[in-house]
Amino acid sequence: MTILVIGATGRVGRHVVDQLVQRGAKVRVLTRDPSNAKFPAGVEIAQGELLDIEALRSAFNGVSTLFLLNAVTGDEFTQAIITLNIARESGVERVVYLSVLNADRAVNVPHFAVKSGAERMLEQMGFSATILRPSYFIDNEIMIKDVIFNYGVYPMPIGGKGVAMVDARDIAEVAAIELIRRDRAPGKLPNQIINLVGPDTLTGSDVAAIWSEVLGRPVAYGGDDPSGFEQNMATFMPKWMAYEMRLMAERYASDGMIPEAGDVKRLTKILGRPLHSYRDFASRLAAQQDATA
Repeated sequence: MTILVIGATGRVGRHVVDQLVQRGAKVRVLTRDPSNAKFPAGVEIAQGELLDIEALRSAFNGVSTLFLLNAVTGDEFTQAIITLNIARESGVERVVYLSVLNADRAVNVPHFAVKSGAERMLEQMGFSATILRPSYFIDNEIMIKDVIFNYGVYPMPIGGKGVAMVDARDIAEVAAIELIRRDRAPGKLPNQIINLVGPDTLTGSDVAAIWSEVLGRPVAYGGDDPSGFEQNMATFMPKWMAYEMRLMAERYASDGMIPEAGDVKRLTKILGRPLHSYRDFASRLAAQQDATA
């Protein structure tokens, strides 16, 4: 039985592929440009994109289970719904879908609302699905490392409620475990939602303090005002996306991304090990910076 991984080249998807291969799964990936795609030996590569219907149909041929990770794009909702329709048309009902924590509450943030809509489709149209709801990705901090290292400022306006940032490796390993569990089940399994969080719920000031300790020099929190964050994001991404990131940051400040009771314990049990922490990430990134200095 073949597991199709959509979104296989990003921070999470490439780890999902690696984890599946390590567990002996037969894996196929969908990618626009196979010549630039580097995957472990034995991984099947299907060329295409999510709005290319014939390529999508071909990619689903012989597939038993789907991992769906949609990038944040202007047509993300169309991509998600078309993909799930083609999966259903192809007889694929076993799905692991990467959503986002608080998808059903942060209704004014476009990519949260998109994922909430895809969740409803999975729930209402007979899929056998695990919906993974990750918090903010620790790995996203790579985008702001130069500001931290060179200016001594932690610029992400995550606020004072707390965000339980999660490592991409933990997301991917849980996804692989769920994909294999559903793929190898003798029949349809009940739908379930798993919150993916880190071991610590951190405020902006908490994160700045971690960086100060790791680097051995003061790092200040840049504050909760998202306007400067939006302007900075707009220098290297489309303005509509920078505005969407601002809306997301406003939600961090107003609501946080806080685990539910038992989330960390549940994830630790699934993985059979502790979750990766923000401090571990900061220490690793600082070591890499020192090695290249």
